[in-house]
Amino acid sequence: MWNYPILDPVALDLGLITVHWYAISYLVGIALVWWTVIIRNRSYGHGWTKDTISDLITYAVFGVVCGGRIGYILFYDFQQFIADPLTLVKIWQGGMSFHGGLLGVLLATVLYVRRTEKNFIDTMDLIAPSVPLALGCGRIGNFINAELPGRVTEVPWGVVYPGEMLSRHPSSLYQAFMEGVVLFSIMWLYAAADRPRMAVSGMFLLGYGLIRCFTELFRQPDAHIGFLVPAWLTLGQLLSLPMILIGLSMLVISYHNVNYQK
Repeated sequence: MWNYPILDPVALDLGLITVHWYAISYLVGIALVWWTVIIRNRSYGHGWTKDTISDLITYAVFGVVCGGRIGYILFYDFQQFIADPLTLVKIWQGGMSFHGGLLGVLLATVLYVRRTEKNFIDTMDLIAPSVPLALGCGRIGNFINAELPGRVTEVPWGVVYPGEMLSRHPSSLYQAFMEGVVLFSIMWLYAAADRPRMAVSGMFLLGYGLIRCFTELFRQPDAHIGFLVPAWLTLGQLLSLPMILIGLSMLVISYHNVNYQK
C-alpha cells in the first residue's frame, strides 16, 4: 500500500483569485472534447463549422456545470444544501454528479438544436465519442481533492487516505482509467465505422452504465447514504441502470434503421 500524496487542491493563488486543480481538470477535459469533436467532424464530413462546434461546446459546458452541481446536491448532498444553500455554488470544493451533468447536457443540447435547427440525435452522435475524455479528467480532479475513496482492501496498490489508517482502493483512479481511457477507446473505434443513427449515443449510454456499475464495486458509498436496498447496491449503480436499459433500447432501434451515417 502507499500513502495518499499530500496534494494542494489550489494550483495557483493570486490573492483575490485562486485557481483549483479541480477547475483545471475540467478545463482540460473540455479542451480535449472540443479538439476531438473538430477532428471527427473534419475526418468524417459531418458538415459542422468551427463556430457551430464552439457554440455547441459552450452550451454543453453550461449544461454539465449547472446540471452536474444541481444533480450532486439533489442526489448526494441535499441535507447539506438545506443547512447551507450557498453550497450549491461552491464547485471548487468538489461535488459534481455525472448523471446530473448528463441531464444538463441533454437539456442544453435541446436548446441548442432548437436555435440552430440541427438534429438532436445527430448532434449527440457527434459529441458522444469525445465525452469520456472529460470524464477521465474530472476523475483525476476527484483524486487530487482526495474524493471518492475506495472500499477497504489489502491489494498492494491500496491507498491510505489522509486521517485514516486503513488501505483503500484508489477508486477515483480506477474510474479515471475506465471512464476515460477505456470508454474513450471503445467509443472512438466504434464511431470510426458506419453506424446507424443513434447507435453511437446508445453505445455511450450502455458503455458508461456498465463501466460505472463495475467501478462502483470498488468505491466506498457516501457515509450519509451508504448502500441501498439490496444492501450491495449503491446510488451510482441505481442511477446507471436506466442508462444501460436506454442504451440497449437505442441500439436495438437504431439497427433497424437503414439510414447509415458516419
